[in-house]
Amino acid sequence: MNTSYTYQLFTSIQSLPNHWDSIAQANIFLSKKYLEVLESAAPANMKCQYIGIFNQEELIGIALAQFIDLTHLETYGDRDKKLKTWVRNFLFSRFSSQLLFIGNNMLSGQNAFAVKEQTNILEILLTLKQAVGEMNRHSKNHLTSFKDFMLSELTHFDQATFKKDLKFTSQPNMIFEINPLWAQEEDYKKALTKKYRDQYKRSRNKAFGIEKRMLTLEEIHDHQEIIYDLYLHVAENAPFNTFYLPKNHFYVLKEKLKDDFMLYGYFIDEKLIGFNTLIKNGKSLDTYFLGYDEKIQKEKMLYLNMLYDMIACGITLKFEKIIFGRTALEIKSSVGAIDTPMFGFMQHSQPLINQFLGQIFNYLEPVTTWKRRSPFKP
Repeated sequence: MNTSYTYQLFTSIQSLPNHWDSIAQANIFLSKKYLEVLESAAPANMKCQYIGIFNQEELIGIALAQFIDLTHLETYGDRDKKLKTWVRNFLFSRFSSQLLFIGNNMLSGQNAFAVKEQTNILEILLTLKQAVGEMNRHSKNHLTSFKDFMLSELTHFDQATFKKDLKFTSQPNMIFEINPLWAQEEDYKKALTKKYRDQYKRSRNKAFGIEKRMLTLEEIHDHQEIIYDLYLHVAENAPFNTFYLPKNHFYVLKEKLKDDFMLYGYFIDEKLIGFNTLIKNGKSLDTYFLGYDEKIQKEKMLYLNMLYDMIACGITLKFEKIIFGRTALEIKSSVGAIDTPMFGFMQHSQPLINQFLGQIFNYLEPVTTWKRRSPFKP
């Protein structure tokens, strides 16, 4: 398939076309103000480029490309048995350490590109493939991936340019749909079955003595060290990591996004023992990174209380949905989030490895076993 669209690669926010934000308005994660965060406070092993897609002289599409260098990480996680961990680390370090994502590897969901209305998505993807070809010639990436597309979007990838790509899916994105009839948190509570209403009450009672408040830019700066320590505790215990945030990341986010970024601190006797973050994105509220003291988390059911607080926030602010991401599937299901399959496409630069990419991926990423919950009344 041929396309009349053209593309241009940009390496700085200052060089982006004037009308970039008019296309990004539906997705804050492609806006200049968010991309400025990535430019000044991205993980140390991540670099970004920005892609403008044009129909003659008119900007009709924008996209984000992220380069991740895994050789900067000492470990990718210790989820599996020692042999599997060793095999995975060996394969990544030797054959897949240089990654290129069309999309945002720090988020869940389709944050790869945005386009003007009436734009041909097939041609957009073909043009992005051409841009990927140029970036790979310059950077020698091992693995290229287009990430996080809904089932309804897969038909756009049914074209020759993606024939050699492996279609894959891993853990689902947990999405919480907010009932438009709910006006306050109490309405959510009333919608739960007795079992899950009891879970709600129990966790709320456990949180007695904890003060929760939204932190200002200055307070984020003042608590930056402990915020980072709490984040790092959770991040280092995650099953798999491709990056770690820099210490100033949350401060820069608040500085750039202002009221669109919310960091809630949890305190006991004025000591910060946990935090969570939310980003307003159109009609959706996206959960971001969080952190906590593990001992207090267990004693106070802090993580579950954070989920309930996020739901309450979404209801109060009249959002349509909350994007909970792809971790802790069962507990998020227990508060009402629905598992939504997300798909990606990847291709390895070495044809022999690419031929067996499906088997390698299935070995390293086995199906996650978890139980779906149904917390709401019929």
